[in-house]
Amino acid sequence: MRITLVSAAAALALLSVSTSLYGQRADDQIDARSVALLERGKAAKAAGNLDGANDLIESALAVDPRNRQAYVVLAEVARAQGLPGKAIRFYREALTLEPNDVAALRGQGEAMVQKGAVERAKENLARLKTLCGANCADATQLAAVIAKGPPATATASAQVVPPPKVETKKN
Repeated sequence: MRITLVSAAAALALLSVSTSLYGQRADDQIDARSVALLERGKAAKAAGNLDGANDLIESALAVDPRNRQAYVVLAEVARAQGLPGKAIRFYREALTLEPNDVAALRGQGEAMVQKGAVERAKENLARLKTLCGANCADATQLAAVIAKGPPATATASAQVVPPPKVETKKN
């Protein structure tokens, strides 16, 4: 009698677990509402409305956080706003979902150069060359950005003015 109760409980647990796994969506099926919000966000970005694009794409991620393309476009918006650190974080989220996304690797490398982390961008370039070979457009584009180097900051490009000389009186 005791064995029957235990086996019935185990069978019920197995049935409930297998039913819940069967009802989940596959990873490659993104919610249609998220895709629609992403498209509206891309249109707002193209129109120059970066804040509106940011809001729409964040809404797309709230609907479906597995929307890798939304992370990539959100990172592009952050780079356009001059926020390379934020862009690097969004590219990292996209790479967490798909580690071999060449567009995210290229974008993250470009954002790293923009921030001044050229050595880490070179690591992304090496990974890109491993993934898609030497004749890869993304690898070529990242190599060109790395060769150009990080942008000069306003303080670094300003002319250095020597301090005024102070005359001292001799007694």
